[in-house]
Amino acid sequence: MRFPPVLCRRYLSTRLFLSFLSFSLPSSLSLFVSSQACTQSTHSLSFAVDFVDCGRGSGLRFESRDPADFRIEADGTVVAARTLQLSDRKGRSLEIKAKDVKSQEQWLVHVNFTQPKQEPAVERVPEILFPRHSVVVKGDGSVNRVKRDWVIPPVNVLENSRKQFPEELVKIQSDKDKSNSLRYSVTGPGADQNPTGLFIIDAISGILSVTKPLDREHIPNFHLRAHAVDVNGNQMENPIDIIINVIDMNDNRPEFTHQIWNGTVDEGAKPGTFVMTVTSQDKDDPNTANGMLRYKILSQTPESPSSNMFTINNKTGKIITVAAGLDREKVPQYTLIIQATDMEGNPMYGLSNTATAVIRLLDVNDNTPEFTRETFHGEVPENRVNVIVTNLTVTDKDEPGTPAWNAVYRIISGDPTGRFSIPTDPVTNEGLVTVVKPIDYEMNRSFMLTVVADNEVPLASGIHRTRQSTSTVSIRVIDVNESPNFDPNPKQVKLEEGLPQWSMLTSFTAHDPDRYMQQTIRYSKLFDPANWLEIDPNNGRISTIAVLDRESPYVKNNLYNATFMASDNGVPPASGTGTLQINLLDINDNAPRVFPQEAEVCERPEPNTINITAVDGDLNPNAGPYAFELPNRPSDIRRNWTLTRISGDHAQLSLKISYLETGIYELPISITDSGNLPMSNTTYLRIKVCQCDHHGDCVDMERIMAAGLGTGAIIAILICIIILLVLVLMFVMWMKRRDKERQAKQLLIDPEDDVRDNILKYDEEGGGEEDQDYDLSQLQQPDTLEPDLIKPVGIRRLDERPMHSEPNYPIRSAAPHPGDIGEFIHEGLKAADTDPTAPPYDSLLVFDYEGSSSTAGSLSSLHSSSSGGDQDYDYLNDWGPRFRKLADMYGGNDD
Repeated sequence: MRFPPVLCRRYLSTRLFLSFLSFSLPSSLSLFVSSQACTQSTHSLSFAVDFVDCGRGSGLRFESRDPADFRIEADGTVVAARTLQLSDRKGRSLEIKAKDVKSQEQWLVHVNFTQPKQEPAVERVPEILFPRHSVVVKGDGSVNRVKRDWVIPPVNVLENSRKQFPEELVKIQSDKDKSNSLRYSVTGPGADQNPTGLFIIDAISGILSVTKPLDREHIPNFHLRAHAVDVNGNQMENPIDIIINVIDMNDNRPEFTHQIWNGTVDEGAKPGTFVMTVTSQDKDDPNTANGMLRYKILSQTPESPSSNMFTINNKTGKIITVAAGLDREKVPQYTLIIQATDMEGNPMYGLSNTATAVIRLLDVNDNTPEFTRETFHGEVPENRVNVIVTNLTVTDKDEPGTPAWNAVYRIISGDPTGRFSIPTDPVTNEGLVTVVKPIDYEMNRSFMLTVVADNEVPLASGIHRTRQSTSTVSIRVIDVNESPNFDPNPKQVKLEEGLPQWSMLTSFTAHDPDRYMQQTIRYSKLFDPANWLEIDPNNGRISTIAVLDRESPYVKNNLYNATFMASDNGVPPASGTGTLQINLLDINDNAPRVFPQEAEVCERPEPNTINITAVDGDLNPNAGPYAFELPNRPSDIRRNWTLTRISGDHAQLSLKISYLETGIYELPISITDSGNLPMSNTTYLRIKVCQCDHHGDCVDMERIMAAGLGTGAIIAILICIIILLVLVLMFVMWMKRRDKERQAKQLLIDPEDDVRDNILKYDEEGGGEEDQDYDLSQLQQPDTLEPDLIKPVGIRRLDERPMHSEPNYPIRSAAPHPGDIGEFIHEGLKAADTDPTAPPYDSLLVFDYEGSSSTAGSLSSLHSSSSGGDQDYDYLNDWGPRFRKLADMYGGNDD
């Protein structure tokens, strides 16, 4: 039972006149009676209400004197706490106390329960009144109208209603409609705004109706404004706000976020271990039971070792383990059917949906690797490395490819020197016993290894290694023929250079490591770059076959290296090599010489010096300091030159005379080293004496000539000259060929296609269309004609003048000056007078034969002599001085 919201505000006033309230209830009440039910039947209520203010409603607390049957919520809603029978409440009323928290004032109200009469209920539409105005008189006698602070209760409409539409919701009423004819209207979303037409109002009665079912999931509430105007459209009341709440119905099933959920959990997990969380959504109101979901597990597949290995939190959807015994090796995966139901999981009224949860068990290292055999056997040849001796195989029940399955092998005994290792094959998980250090058969003939197998990750708690996790590996070493070894290698020998031929140097022998084989070793020379040595094949004695020279190019840093080989007669034969390093000590066996061997000086004394250096192939003390000296003979050497020692290795040569003739001189210089037995040598220095500039550099051409040209340079120059001549010749031939092609092209041009015949010289008259012998070359500029294109002498037309030598007529320039025209005419006249081929003035001149029957027609139709007088030619005077003569001739002037 809920008090009407407006009434609840009114009875909590400072002056409460409500003393008794009667309600008629059915004989059986299961939950509560809404406020709408309380207000629909006016005959079941008997009360009188007056109020002054509603401002204390928020500070009230309600109490029921009979809490076992009824409870009162904070908003004043009275709810039956259990199912009641009217006979149980007969003669008993319900006392409700309201208490103001601030002022501690209290009010009581009694509710009696009576049997309702079996009369048809008449449904009435709730009314919403426009707020009334009260009159307030001020101290100065003025009057103000003040609206009372009303709170309009929201209108609740059930979604998806199946009643007849339009369905009346509420009646809007104003107290001014008694004296005026009012018109009511509503505005806002759902009325005159999108979605339009959901709500309509009767303009006369003010009844607000809904026209179609509402959907809360689409629009949960509507905010409308009610207006009251008179017939003229004048506003009679201020607009009031009407809130329409769409009451939710359970019309949507829960929808899981995913239809298939995947989760993992370690095998052997303890009860209570989190697995995953499944979620679903319901479009209904989550604040009502329609949107409150509950989860449960419908089935588990497989049901091993128990049918309830997992449980789910019915509110959060959190899935956890509930029983022990998860073993991946037995059941690798579980499939759960999860159900979500709204109405707080009520199976009768709630809507439900299902999803699938797939739980995969993760492997943990709860199984130890076990060898398939207690002992493995293998064999390996001696001195071999990176050789697999044998493969160790194990079994592991854990998931292949995981760290709990991958085996790791360790040698715990039998290999103190670390000659073996056991890597793991990543595909087969086998242990590959591999030799990593050479094994000597003479030292170890067999090995007995103890190997243990583990996993990459430690064993799970409570799991221990079994006896099968340890195995023995027996390895036999095979004896092979080993190569002889030189010791030491390399062997170093120190001796002086110059040792004579067939001298004994040393013995370089090798020993055979095969102690259990009787073999013979023979020696041979493998590498001797200077071919100085030989070795005895039986005893390994090395002797010289040539003189050893420290200054040889085969000696590097005083060391000479030779390689020898020792071979046995085993099966198969084996051989080894050794290097002999001979450290050659220097002796004074090289005479010094001068460097450089060529030099240049100026013919004048200054600058006129040459710096020379003594070079000796020997080392100190068999080299410098050196003594430099000029020979006494010939005498002009000491007379012209002087040699001065600068240091132990350097001297300076200069001219003693003021001038020496240009040329090339060979100057002997004697140099002596400082050896225990000094060696002296006379070297000739080639000196070029030349003319020099102020910088002391040679500038005469003799230097260039003296240098000369080599045969290769001369041949290159000749080839370049020949190539240039060939290119010039080819260019000339190409130019001639081009000229011939151009001439042939001009001869082949059809006269009708030649554009040049469109430009005619008007001082020459050609023939008509039938004159086939007309030469087009006459129409071209004479000065541009090619010599080959001129018509040959002796070929002439029948009516052409006899051919004679051509007179020297003057040639007019292309653009003559106007003042030269007279002179040009006089010169032409003078040439014509002296031309013996020129006809007399009274003779008939044949300029050219035009042929007969011209296709162009006759020009006789002009008849200028007979019909000219009939025309007016005065307009020719307007064309300028060039046409004035024509105007005089044809204008009718007798003069």
